[in-house]
Amino acid sequence: MSPRPEFQPTLHGEHVHVSPLRAEDFEALYAAASDPEIWALHPYATRWQRDVFRGFFDECLGSLGGLCVRDAKTETVIGHTRYSTLMCEPDEVEIGWTFLARAYWGGAVNGEMKRLMLDHIFKFTPRVIFRVGETNLRSRKAVENIGGKLTDRIDLFDMQDGPSRHVVYAIRREDWLSAPRAGV
Repeated sequence: MSPRPEFQPTLHGEHVHVSPLRAEDFEALYAAASDPEIWALHPYATRWQRDVFRGFFDECLGSLGGLCVRDAKTETVIGHTRYSTLMCEPDEVEIGWTFLARAYWGGAVNGEMKRLMLDHIFKFTPRVIFRVGETNLRSRKAVENIGGKLTDRIDLFDMQDGPSRHVVYAIRREDWLSAPRAGV
């Protein structure tokens, strides 16, 4: 049996630092999240609104898996991500609830953040999943870029903005460990 996972590690990379989410991170994280374009393809399209974001933040803080993402050079808060087993099958962990400020899209940040997280969590579990809104093509592409494979699982949710279908991607530990790291 694997040891109990550490869901709020501190992880350091060249471009990002990932650390446990704290109550005092709210204002800086909201500043990063307040751009409506970040949420345009997301099932919660209104999450840029302060009161909606407050609910998201409080839920992430209470999950004991929320992680604050900072620019490694400036220590500016640039986003959020999280580990969870809430809706997982045995022997899998979800990485999700991820967003980054738009200035950090399309570069090395997301790939490095996910690499750090996957390297960490695969010490504890053989499989990681990612739930992505079916129409969120930007996030789906990002998961595919790090090696996520689309499964046949579809999750239906009654979201704040209406019903939403989420597709599920997965990465197995043995695939992750044997994959070349260029571009991740």
